[in-house]
Amino acid sequence: MTWRPVDCHAHSRHSDGALTVPEVLERAAALGVRPSVTDHISRDAPTNVDSPRAVAEYLDDLEQYDVLRGGEFCWHDALWREIPAHTVRRFTHRVGSLHSIRLANGSFFRVFHRDLPDGLGPSAYMEAHVSSLESLVTDMPVDVFAHPTLISPSLREIDPHELWTEAREERVVRALYDAGIAFEISNRYRPHERIVRRAVDAGVRLSLGSDGHSRQQVADIAFPLELARSLGVRDEDLYDPTRHGSRTGAFDA
Repeated sequence: MTWRPVDCHAHSRHSDGALTVPEVLERAAALGVRPSVTDHISRDAPTNVDSPRAVAEYLDDLEQYDVLRGGEFCWHDALWREIPAHTVRRFTHRVGSLHSIRLANGSFFRVFHRDLPDGLGPSAYMEAHVSSLESLVTDMPVDVFAHPTLISPSLREIDPHELWTEAREERVVRALYDAGIAFEISNRYRPHERIVRRAVDAGVRLSLGSDGHSRQQVADIAFPLELARSLGVRDEDLYDPTRHGSRTGAFDA
């Protein structure tokens, strides 16, 4: 069988995507990509999948199609802890996200807010981001960490090599490696090459993700695939739950 890249992270109308599930499949086929539907599953995200019952109904729908069945879970929201084990096994893979980070005072800050809280500078923000990531990979039994370098819009104009010091990158890579969680190369929130190279050198598996919401975005993983190949990663080593398994137990004998 001819190898095809897997888009492990794309959205449909089950959450905030523009396409129906059949339209996601159609778009992926046009681009030569194996599709997944990985909608938001949270009480604190734009989604219809916001309860254990809604999760089961979401999976009921996905099981009608030849598509990988994913879910994107917010670390700061407790819903992921409430999904029963028999439902978890119906997912082919699960993705964890830091849509909010925990600050030093214990409060949470949404990463999509443009302005940082008073007194929180870039360095303190990055420390909170990395510390939250370390907690996520310890807490959440996920297969992929989505858009690892997603940060507040107010910081995105700063040189990433200044924000992401080598020490911070080492902490991220070590946490992912120890947890056996893949590093997503996101097409929507593109990481800088140095941190991806560091992940590769440390033996962290890479995952391709469009994080597609619109028709144009869904299944567009050309940049992630090109970057992975440029770093010497073999196509067959890129995360594919059907090849590499999943912590959901979906592929256990």
